[in-house]
Amino acid sequence: MNRPVETSYGHVRGSESGGIRSFKGIRFARPPAGANRFRPPAPPEPWTGVRDAVDFGPAAPQYALPWFGWISAAGVPSDDDCLSLNVWTPGLDGARRPVMVWIHGGGFMVGSGSTGTYNGHDIARRRDVVVVTINYRLGSIGYAHLGSVLGEGFEDCTNLGVRDQIAALEWVRDNIERFGGDPNNVTLFGQSAGSMSIGALLGSPRARALFHKAICMSGGADQVIDREEAARVSNALLRALGGPAQTPEAMGRIPPGDLMRAQAVVMNEASDMRRMMVFVPMVDDDVITEQPIDAIRGGATRDIPLLIGSTLDEWRLFHLIDPGPRGMNERGLVERWNEAHGAFPSAPAPHKALREWRDALAPRMDAKNPTKVWSAFQTSRMFHYPSSALADAQVEGGGSAYHYLFTWRPAAMRRRIGACHALDIPFIFGSVSHPLILSLAGFNPSAIGLSRRMQRAWTAFARDGLPGHKRIPAWSYYEPEHRHTMVFGRRTELAKKPLEAERQLLASWSA
Repeated sequence: MNRPVETSYGHVRGSESGGIRSFKGIRFARPPAGANRFRPPAPPEPWTGVRDAVDFGPAAPQYALPWFGWISAAGVPSDDDCLSLNVWTPGLDGARRPVMVWIHGGGFMVGSGSTGTYNGHDIARRRDVVVVTINYRLGSIGYAHLGSVLGEGFEDCTNLGVRDQIAALEWVRDNIERFGGDPNNVTLFGQSAGSMSIGALLGSPRARALFHKAICMSGGADQVIDREEAARVSNALLRALGGPAQTPEAMGRIPPGDLMRAQAVVMNEASDMRRMMVFVPMVDDDVITEQPIDAIRGGATRDIPLLIGSTLDEWRLFHLIDPGPRGMNERGLVERWNEAHGAFPSAPAPHKALREWRDALAPRMDAKNPTKVWSAFQTSRMFHYPSSALADAQVEGGGSAYHYLFTWRPAAMRRRIGACHALDIPFIFGSVSHPLILSLAGFNPSAIGLSRRMQRAWTAFARDGLPGHKRIPAWSYYEPEHRHTMVFGRRTELAKKPLEAERQLLASWSA
């Protein structure tokens, strides 16, 4: 029987399939529309009767990325009324199962918790956990930080996307037990900007009390800007909008299309090879009180176990939207390298740094190929190095961490995309029958077996903070001396210090 569930704001009725009950589009905050568009989330209005929770709610306003329909808002409209979440549970009982809350990626610009790749049905059914996926405000609406430059009416209008995530976690704390989950055993997991969001939440005292473990997939704790940079981005957005009246009401009347166009202008003006993303969280001395990596290093997360990792060939995914690296010649590599070089304060002169980078790469790939050199550099500086830096900070602060590297490459497109960014997501959710995976590998037994091993590790970690299980080798804690890393690929094996020469080089340039 598909009975209703009482939440803090009213009753909801979901649907049932294959023994799993799903509840979609549950509001966790009032629609941030009109004068509330750039305001912190407020509790939803209570309702009477029973609301159907069988359809996903709208995604946050965003522009379309055709190549990334499988991680963006494909299948649902986008609208200001976007603050909803989705729940998959094996039972509406008192079992108090581990709760896994997914924060989607998309560069803080696109995405939705309703994306098909994030369907929680399989992982809930196979591993007896409760899965929650959430929406949050994106782009200029979520991360313009108008409170850093505007006065009355905007005092607390910073980190709106982060505040949305916190509001969703507060809903989980207050309601998830009624869906068969344990509010005292909540694990965040997220990928790319979702993982970077977790990094930001680790730097937020008000957020840390709302979860107990965290899994960071392809994203560290380094995408948080200071107040000065946030003010530059905010002012640039206001200029691109043509100087609307600076009141909450006037800002709420701007058509979403105009916001998206102004957002694109700011991205073109403010982003470069040094700063790839513009609309990101900030240290606002309110929600995020210090740089997260400093808080972690200082021991603020010592009681929150972390599982951290990345994929081997992250940057190859972005070749789909940036044709520049494909067939790149030496001149093109040098131009991009010189622009990115300034991100490293202690790097030698650009030509020498490039030579050092090639020397570090040479043992594992063709370091003469400009495309491969650039892709490996972007992969390492954007994902590999931030992941290991987060693990190092966690251990230095007295906490525990596990580290992994995803190396599985689809046979059909092994050379083109490799173990690219986001390829690990369907393996965790068990959605290897998703069209993306089918197009790459069909029902390849190695993909299905790897999915089962990874899914079991992630849910074991959510259950008790220990990702090891009998179908993989013994998984040692991460520590700086040996840097034990579980490699998930055609074989699953524990490695010591993978990609170490590249990591050491970026560490020396970052000092």
